[in-house]
Amino acid sequence: MTSPASLAIQPTETPAATRPKVGFVSLGCPKNLVDSEVMMGMLHHNGAQLTPEAEDADIIVVNTCSFIDSAKQESVNTILEMAKHKLAAGGKARRLIVAGCLVERYRDEIQKNIPEVDAVVGTGELEAILAAAGLTPTGHANNSPFNILPQNSELVSRAPSAVHQHSHPTEIGAQLIAEGSIETEAEDASSTATPYTLSPTPSRPEGAAREQSGRFSREAWDGAVSTLPEYLYSDETPRILTTPRASAYIKIAEGCDHPCTFCIIPQLRGKFRSRRMGSIVAEAQNLIAQGVREITLIGQDTTCYGEDLGLKDGLAQLLDALAVLPGLRWLRFLYTYPNKVTTRLLETMAKHDNIAKYLDVPLQHASPAVLKIMKRGGNAQIFLDLIAKARRIVPGIVIRTSFIVGFPGETEADFELLCDFVRQAEIDWLGVFTYSDEEGAAAFELAPELRVPKRTIEARRRKLMKLQQKISTKSKAAWVGREIDLLVEGPSEETDLLWQGRTPLHAPEIDGKVLINDFGPHEELVPGTFYRAEITESHDYDVVARILE
Repeated sequence: MTSPASLAIQPTETPAATRPKVGFVSLGCPKNLVDSEVMMGMLHHNGAQLTPEAEDADIIVVNTCSFIDSAKQESVNTILEMAKHKLAAGGKARRLIVAGCLVERYRDEIQKNIPEVDAVVGTGELEAILAAAGLTPTGHANNSPFNILPQNSELVSRAPSAVHQHSHPTEIGAQLIAEGSIETEAEDASSTATPYTLSPTPSRPEGAAREQSGRFSREAWDGAVSTLPEYLYSDETPRILTTPRASAYIKIAEGCDHPCTFCIIPQLRGKFRSRRMGSIVAEAQNLIAQGVREITLIGQDTTCYGEDLGLKDGLAQLLDALAVLPGLRWLRFLYTYPNKVTTRLLETMAKHDNIAKYLDVPLQHASPAVLKIMKRGGNAQIFLDLIAKARRIVPGIVIRTSFIVGFPGETEADFELLCDFVRQAEIDWLGVFTYSDEEGAAAFELAPELRVPKRTIEARRRKLMKLQQKISTKSKAAWVGREIDLLVEGPSEETDLLWQGRTPLHAPEIDGKVLINDFGPHEELVPGTFYRAEITESHDYDVVARILE
């Protein structure tokens, strides 16, 4: 583990004028954002400067998402937009690198059809960003000073991006780094070059079996390499934080073994593989030493954590190990699989005050017929029982989920069953995806007559969200009068007249907001600071608060 002392600023050995400036655009989900932070860390560690201005960059990196059509289109549009900086008269950019999921899917096509792209870096080869940028591993950090930029960095996309449907809709953007003061998880400045990857971990039995059945096949993907990604970063991997100073993500696992027929993430990310618990704890200690007070654990399915390492209830064990770390104020985990939310996991959440009483469990549907075609399993009653159990064991817990409407074969009766489930479950946070037909996913091969018309799909989405709006309005009204801890983020994105923040019951970026209209005894508030607040009024998804102390 890197000690806090090793993060001190050291004399720069390479003149700033000779170091290439690199700009990043990170699209997609928080898991992609962590990949961007790791690549930034590697580049900085090996001599690059990072800039928030595209027109200032010698090298531009676009880290892409390609889970559904809208995400692919956004990725392509962003690549073309960044390519203009190579083509423009007087343009400074000399290299354009494309990374991420789009590369795993369309590696050859990207370079063939967008000749401005100089190199591609897949999800399993993050360390290749150095060669792509024309850098040679130096074996030491050059430790030039950097500041974390505010969230309005224009270089980094914050447009809505479709994400993995095990997840939920969100706006994600990396904050880029500019000259000022450093905020990075780097290796000791005196160390020699070390590998950035851990030894491959064994597979879960389910992963090996599904690989044999063709779950991870890329044979139909022209140009895709046959080797599945195996990369895992560690606590010793250089990483530059781009989230607000008090908060950070830790990716505890990579890949996915589940057989969901709508999903191509296993082909893009490889088999499920967990990081070693000691490495995760060390990374958390590093982050806390830098001032991080909120850690969010992420993975394609965090509830599978440790199964490939021989752990039973591995996520609960990990939470126990992290929750006791001094200085950690809030701890949460995202993306759980419904049949893996165990009694021990819920009891662990209830046991520790600093674990957010927040369960993100994407259910995808409630009709057993649709869930069977999705290869998800379950039904409305099983899910209602799970929610009731969670609410019984963890008092005050909030539930987030997401659903797909318009999946092939979904009938009007299936959809009405889903609506009935939503009425009964009274879920706190809910996102709705419209089905996206993705080549390579098993659902792509379903009979054409099972396809639901796009107009019907959109009508179902609107109806479900209108139903949820009423539930949310009622739920938020019950918050009025409650006192709660609040992490202040800064001025509201909607108006300068208000500030905004989050409670432990709001995950970063994806849930409603707490709008602050009364600073209480304070002349001003400090972003990234925790305050006690009282909820004074409510709206459909947001609430309004005044600061108490």
